[in-house]
Amino acid sequence: MSISVSESAASQIHKIVTESNTEVIGVRVGVQGGGCSGLSYVLDLETEEREGDRFYPIGENISLLVDKKSYLFLAGTTLEWSGGLNGKGFEFSNPNANASCGCGSSFSV
Repeated sequence: MSISVSESAASQIHKIVTESNTEVIGVRVGVQGGGCSGLSYVLDLETEEREGDRFYPIGENISLLVDKKSYLFLAGTTLEWSGGLNGKGFEFSNPNANASCGCGSSFSV
């Protein structure tokens, strides 16, 4: 299973990378303990790869990077961008999540 990125999320990532003042190789997607449901999503600009990273190209010279531990929780996930009336932001459509908080920023498995 892979992690996919919607066209709108890829477009927003490219915009963020272009506006940053650093040499970015991609966006790191991860999971860390915390949040009201137990696990929280993490998105960060990344300047270098780490041993064991999985790469998912999302355009020219930009990839989604996922470490081994986070991949176990994110396999099959789609990263989407919402620009609707409820606010703008990245959203995770994660088939592994059994429950999530109301704002969608944390989940449990």
